[in-house]
Amino acid sequence: MKPIKTTVWDPAKYIETEEDAAIYLEEVFKIGEPDLIIAAIGDVARARGMTKIADNTNRGRESLYKSLSHGGNPSFETIMKVLTSLGFELRPTPVS
Repeated sequence: MKPIKTTVWDPAKYIETEEDAAIYLEEVFKIGEPDLIIAAIGDVARARGMTKIADNTNRGRESLYKSLSHGGNPSFETIMKVLTSLGFELRPTPVS
């Protein structure tokens, strides 16, 4: 039997529209896992262009890649600036 060649699935390749990004982030936020949320924000940032996001947030591109990857530890300020740069805001809503 021939070995099966696999590749790592990269969500950033499939986030093409504003709606794609919104749905993706909304679903990840529903899961509520902080590391997954950080990585998802990073996926959307990579889909939009990390250099552009870095410029908009006055952060280094390499630093954003590292802090927005799985296991990254960005400050809350960084998360807020990146979300704003992506065109999103973080709003509290009551838990039902």
